[in-house]
Amino acid sequence: MEKYTPSMQRYLQIKSEHPDLLLFYQMGDFYELFYDDAEKVARLLDITLTSRSLSSSGKPIPMAGVPVHSAESHVARLVRKGQSVVICDQVGDAKTSRGPIERKVTQIVTPGTLTEETLLQDRRENLLAGIYRGENAYGLAVLELSAGRFTLRECRDKAALDSELERLRPAEILVSEEHADEYGHDEPLSVDGCRQPPWHFEFENCHRELCEQMGTRDLSGFGCEDMRAGICAAGALLRYVRDTQKSALPHLRGITAERERDYIEMDAISRSCLEIDRSISGHEEHTLIAVHDHAMSAMGSRCLRRWFGQPLRDHARIEARHEAIAWLLDEGDLETLREHLGKINDTERIASRLALMSARPRDLIGLRDTLERLPQIKSQIEAAGAPLLSQIREQLTEQPELLDELRRAVVEEPPVTVRDGGVIAQGYDAQLDELRGLTGNADQYLLDLESTEKKRTGIANLRVAYNKIHGYYIEVPKSQGDQVPEEYRRTQTLKNVERFTLPELRQFESRVITARERSLAREKAVYRGLLESFVERLPRLKQCSQALAALDTLAALAWCARRYDYNRPCFTDRPGIAIAGGRHPVVERFIEHDFVPNDLVLDDSRRMLIITGPNMGGKSTYMRQTALIVLLAHIGAYVPAEKAEIGVIDRIFTRIGAFDDIASGRSTFMVEMTEAANILNNATDKSLVLMDEIGRGTSTFDGLSLAWACASHLVGATRSLTLFATHYFELTTLTELHDQLHNVHIDAVEHNEKIVFLHKVKEGAASKSYGLQVARLAGIPARVIELAHEKLKQMEVQERALSAQSGQMPLDLPATTADTTTPDDLRSELDDIQPDRLTPRDALEVLYRLKELSKRPP
Repeated sequence: MEKYTPSMQRYLQIKSEHPDLLLFYQMGDFYELFYDDAEKVARLLDITLTSRSLSSSGKPIPMAGVPVHSAESHVARLVRKGQSVVICDQVGDAKTSRGPIERKVTQIVTPGTLTEETLLQDRRENLLAGIYRGENAYGLAVLELSAGRFTLRECRDKAALDSELERLRPAEILVSEEHADEYGHDEPLSVDGCRQPPWHFEFENCHRELCEQMGTRDLSGFGCEDMRAGICAAGALLRYVRDTQKSALPHLRGITAERERDYIEMDAISRSCLEIDRSISGHEEHTLIAVHDHAMSAMGSRCLRRWFGQPLRDHARIEARHEAIAWLLDEGDLETLREHLGKINDTERIASRLALMSARPRDLIGLRDTLERLPQIKSQIEAAGAPLLSQIREQLTEQPELLDELRRAVVEEPPVTVRDGGVIAQGYDAQLDELRGLTGNADQYLLDLESTEKKRTGIANLRVAYNKIHGYYIEVPKSQGDQVPEEYRRTQTLKNVERFTLPELRQFESRVITARERSLAREKAVYRGLLESFVERLPRLKQCSQALAALDTLAALAWCARRYDYNRPCFTDRPGIAIAGGRHPVVERFIEHDFVPNDLVLDDSRRMLIITGPNMGGKSTYMRQTALIVLLAHIGAYVPAEKAEIGVIDRIFTRIGAFDDIASGRSTFMVEMTEAANILNNATDKSLVLMDEIGRGTSTFDGLSLAWACASHLVGATRSLTLFATHYFELTTLTELHDQLHNVHIDAVEHNEKIVFLHKVKEGAASKSYGLQVARLAGIPARVIELAHEKLKQMEVQERALSAQSGQMPLDLPATTADTTTPDDLRSELDDIQPDRLTPRDALEVLYRLKELSKRPP
């Protein structure tokens, strides 16, 4: 049997406890990795792979290493690649240890448990999620360890769970081994350690661990005692975090129970279609959050993202946010407040590092600077009458004792780590000051010794110096070597100089080195004690941080309202949505011309709008802007509209555009039908539904039939508030069957065989689809357009002939044709014209319209 060195035996023992993780094993000034770990890390980090003989056979073992002082950056790169890392440190003293130096695992770094500043994105939450499949629901627990935010909820089915995971996008997910196969490869389950033993999810154990962590007898005070599946998920998650952090978690003293009924629900498809935080192409630019994220701090930015992810249904909570924004706009000094908020630090994450005893000296400086700025921030909302701002002001506790402690304890500009000392300020700890005094007098002693020896020996170029390898020494030029006294002991010979020592110099060196070691050890102990003293202050610090984040979010939304000309929406208990002058909040920011605003009315007598008009005319923009205005209103923001009145909304569904899902073997049409089925099965009379081009993925008659049936079901059975865009003009005749269905169209006109998009929504059905005109704009060759035009005329003649023979209009034709002009049409058009109110753009539109009418046959 092969024998290994004691150090290697310890490595193999620890590695056996963490077989699937990368083990960083400290050996002096380096973290070393061996065998497969070494080969993997060398490949991932592009570092040198070496080998070393650490066994009796002398067979070389693959090895790779990184310096301890720079390990954090290497760990960060590995975590970003989905790897988890075990940190095994030397905890014993090499000078006093007999045999191998003691080593133990001090931390397990996984993608979902990051807390170090260099490992995290400032403005993004880093989430760890736990899932448990209960009898009647899926339990979902979510922890942001870096901020101490712990939530749980229960999802009624797998679809609801998937929607939450899409919204949250956790960095790591924990599941029971017995249920792991239910989740596809596209979900973030490929990271190490996410499959946990089933017994980690047992209810009794999970309930007990949560109560112990919260310091309570039960979980009733958190409103989750009845959430059995959620408790199982949360308990397993808590156990995992304890195992990885190897420390207490004093900042986790509360858990928030979330209920589906508290928020407007949106499935993953709807969130994707609306491009809330990620565009259809997968980018973060040109999204709803990107346009509105003008928070001045990282905490505020993360808070704003949470608000956008969970639009509220409680009108009272929403109105509280609206009132706060109104005060900031009308009475507050918004610019000065934002200037102060821009100078605060991420105290939310600093507090978590304090709790985990991993805070660095500059974290303490960041905390001190933020506490010093609190009075200025509070003064900006001192006179605020809005209840939410008053609540925030009360939560911004100044904590003068903590501030005084930080001022006295830490130097003004500390080093990055406490490893080499120089962090604790002079005068804070008497014992440390005394030890520093011993080392501080060393320089003067050396100067005195050098002066004395020069006089005694007569060697003018004699020098007393120090280096880390040889310690203190006396250096003499070789040319004056004959003047060296007998009591000098030679220690080193160089090209031009000789180096010596003296017994008294050796004794001094021993005292200084001992004092330095004792001083550094004392400083580390004082620093740790300082961190421990902050633990009891964590609840107030956490509350203050959350208040700062909320205030920054409100100020950012107020800034957007002022900059983008947004207005305050209002809510009503009546069903419906009424928007005057509505705009798309993202599109209007990035188009070169002025955005054309539009109105919308949905109410109990007008529950569905069939929207027709040309491609590229703006149907999808009109539909999306409606949903985004509703969404903005429900997060408590002002909206891009002159006026908006919104009734009770429970869910937002969208089905706009479709693509093949090749990985799942689903065609475009199958994807379209799956999305439509979700809407038809789950929408209620309080849901906002956006449906675009249903039925286009199959034959004309099949598609028309499906679109007809879907629209009929939504307006007749579900009674949802629905925007239904289509190119099937036949659907416009549904108004004859359903009083609650109305036609609107996106206006466009032809000019010199070209189409001009007016982007204006008008009542009634469109006169034509303008498909050939749009094709010409896209660059289809002229000959192809001509052939298509000829074919279109033939088909129209055939269709009319069939209609004449049957004596009635078929289902797939409108009941009346809009391709003729009557005197009444012209008279109606002229009567609507009010010359004194026309803008140049409106006048041009009128001219195009009259020219178009004049071309039609009578």
